[in-house]
This record gives sequence, structure tokens and C-alpha cells, in this order.
Amino acid sequence: MITGELKNKIDKIWEVFWTGGVTNPLSVIEQLTYLLFIKGLDESQKRQEQEVELLGGDLENPVYSDAQRNLRWSSFKELEAEQMYQLFTRLDDENPGVFQFIKGIGKEGSSFARYMKDAIFMIPKPRILERVVSLLDAIPMEDRDTKGDVYEYLLSKIATSGQNGQFRTPRHIIDMMVELVKPTPKDTIIDPACGSGGFLVAANNYLREKHKEIFTDAELNKHFNHNMFFGHDMDSTMLRIGAMNMMLHGVENPKIDYRDSLGEENTDENQYSLILANPPFKGSLDYDSCAKSLLKVCKTKKTELLFLALMIRSMKLGGRCAVIVPDGVLFGSSKAHKDIRKEIVDNQKLTGIISMPSGVFKPYAGVSTAILIFTKTNEGGTDNVWFYDMKNDGFSLDDKREPVEGSDIPDIISRYPGNQNAGSADCQSAPSPSESSRKRTEQSFLVPVDEIRENAYDLSINRYKEIEYEEINYGDPRDILSEIKSLQNEVLADVEELEGMLK
Repeated sequence: MITGELKNKIDKIWEVFWTGGVTNPLSVIEQLTYLLFIKGLDESQKRQEQEVELLGGDLENPVYSDAQRNLRWSSFKELEAEQMYQLFTRLDDENPGVFQFIKGIGKEGSSFARYMKDAIFMIPKPRILERVVSLLDAIPMEDRDTKGDVYEYLLSKIATSGQNGQFRTPRHIIDMMVELVKPTPKDTIIDPACGSGGFLVAANNYLREKHKEIFTDAELNKHFNHNMFFGHDMDSTMLRIGAMNMMLHGVENPKIDYRDSLGEENTDENQYSLILANPPFKGSLDYDSCAKSLLKVCKTKKTELLFLALMIRSMKLGGRCAVIVPDGVLFGSSKAHKDIRKEIVDNQKLTGIISMPSGVFKPYAGVSTAILIFTKTNEGGTDNVWFYDMKNDGFSLDDKREPVEGSDIPDIISRYPGNQNAGSADCQSAPSPSESSRKRTEQSFLVPVDEIRENAYDLSINRYKEIEYEEINYGDPRDILSEIKSLQNEVLADVEELEGMLK
């Protein structure tokens, strides 16, 4: 969790941009991402150099040659403002400046190379650049968690600055979803509305922590760096940020592409083994703008339903999906709503539904949401659906979103029926005895699929949850009246005593 001190430092950087005339939140974070990326490149090569010095051998694939030493963060951070600015903005193919250099380091054809091609250095004044570099240098970001916290806080700045809030899903919710589906080193993972790449980064972090074999097995390492992570979006700025975010987190060549996921141009089918996403809500498309194969699943203009159809189409058999949806998807009465729910319940394998409180996305949205977790089988297989009523995600549910005790997330992870078998088509195997015996009055419980069918495929937790009302015993009415009279007499006596004191 980011500390108050770290927040203050980032706020100061933000203020430097703001007072210097860079006021578009996306522009600020884009420029900061460039600088964080440059700093990260230098730190990464420093670690490699230290290892070579200690263990011997040669430095493999260094980013900077000896002749380019002046382009490294550790070198130019000592320069005066004007010198630093000239070094950054110099355009010379034989002797490039800092910004021209980083635009050219990506492998030809890589996501990074494509999106950096149109990148623009927008810091307008030498003094602003020098001040921001100085403030960033004071933030220790060698630790991967700290770097993630810093980036998360920067993204929250976008979210609280207006219409761009859809780009951010709270990090602890992302981490929970990743923990539930448990990515494996052989997975092919996509977020079809990736934004800044938060889900992909979290999956990357999980694999680095839980599957060290990705560093020692050459085939797995190649898959991890080049063919595991995919992301689509329609905002080139966010794609640039997402590509750099992944590279900052150690993935060499993520497949992050500009693409209308719901359009005809997206032909992905039976391709991915894991989908993690929080697609746009409340959008509406013309039928002509949407892929016909998606309309066959559910004819609708609502993006939240079309994205579910896309995910089913895009997954391989046995592929898993964890996706955030607005509550309306669970109980909407239109034919399209019912069709997509019926498809997931009857033709695929619905494992669980986690109902989240509406405050999870505050301060920039108060929509009620849920997480759907299902597996593609094309043959059905839904037996019992696991419901969980999340009441506490570890933060207050007001606009401040301050940390509080009693988070339900550890309980959700431990109780989720598929948490031991994620990664196979049978991730919804027999539920644990503790869940099978739970009553409908508790936070989590199982609902047989036949009952869901009887309720027109309604997947809202309130349809199946039971509320226990405690019986309240009131006294005899005559006794209550007697007590009221007694109290009235006491009040009158006090009033008479006050009147006597005034005589």
C-alpha cells in the first residue's frame, strides 16, 4: 500500500506539471511514464553490471553502450536544467538525445516500437524537466511492489480527474481476481479492454512470484516474454502507457494492439486460455459496428453483453474467464440479457459470482458490480454456482476509500470452489464440504443450476440469499401505557418544580 509520504512526493510532481502548463491528466501520466521507463532502464542495466562485476562474464544485450553513457538516468540527472533539456530533445540519428533514443530501443514490430513511434515529448521548459527528474530520483523504486504502488497512484490521478476513470480498476480487486484464476506458465492471457494493462501486470507479478520456472526454462521464458500477454484498446495513449507498464514490469514484448475488440476486424476465436477484464459499462453500439458473430450470441447494442459474447468466442476450450460486470447483467430482463446468461450457464461452466459493494469504484463511480468466473466447455457442466456477498474490500466505501479492517478478500480466495484446480477445464470440481453445508443466510453459499434455470437464469445474489429476521417480543400494551403515564407524571412534576423556582 502506498504511504502518505510517497503520495506527497507524487503530488508534488503532479503540481510541478500542473503549474508548468501541462494540465491534461493523461499527458501528465504519459510524460511521467516516459521518465519512469528511462529510470527503470538505467536501474536494470546497473543490476546487470553489478552481477557481471561480481560473477564475471560479459554483459548480455545492454541497453546503453559506453558511448551512450550520457543518456543514462544516473548521468544526466546531475546536469543543469538547460543542459538536461537539450540532451533530452536533441534530434540526431547518429547521436540521438534521450527521448529519441528510447523511442528506438524496442524490437522492430514490437508493441513498444509501434506505439513509441508517435510518442511526443511534451515537457515545455527545462526547469520543469529538471525539477521532475529530481523529485522522481528521490523516490526509491528498485522494489517491484513500490513501483507498482507508484504507478497505481498515478493511474488513480487519471481516474479522479474526469471522464477517464474507466481506465482504472482497483489494484486489490485485480489481484484478487488473478489469485482466483491462478495463471500458469503455459497460459495465453488477454484483456480485450486493457487500458494501462493493470490485469496483465498483475498476472505477470503472480507468475513471477509463484512460478519461478519461467526464469529457468528457456521455452517457458520465451513464451512469457513474447506470446503470453495480449491486450487490445482503442486509445493510443493508453496503449503506449500499457506497453511501457508491461516492459517496466519485466515483459519484453507484450502483444498490446490498437483494436476495436467488438468490431469485425477482431477475428480472435478459440485463441486464449485466460481472460481477465473490466470492460466498458453502459456503452451502446450500432449493429453495423459490431461483429456479426457476437450478435448471434445475443443481439444487443450493450457493450457489457457483447464483451461477454466476445470472451466466450475468444477462449480456447478449457479457457477461464474472470470479468467484472455491472449488476444489470445478472438480472436484466431483456432477451439479450437472458440469452447471454443462458449461454454461460447451459453451454459453458459457470463457477462463481462475487457481488461487490457499490463503493468499490468510488470516488469516480458508484455503480454496483459483480465478478463472473466461468470456463469455456461448449458442452455445459454448470452444477452448483458459488455466490459470495462481499461487504468489505479492505477500504471505506465512501469517496475517501481509506484502509479499514475486516476485508472479505482473504475469505473469498480461501472459499472459492475452483481455487485449487484453476487452469483446467474441471476448475469447478466438487465444492468443499464447508461450502456445501453453508446456509443461504451466510456470506457465501452454493445454488444448484436447476434452481437458477427455474428463476429464468437470474444470477443476482439477492434472488437466492435468505435474510434471517429476529423475532422481537414487545411487552403487554397495558404495561407500556402505564410506563408512558409514569414518565408523563415525572415530566409534569419537574415542570411544576421549575415554575415554583420562578415565583
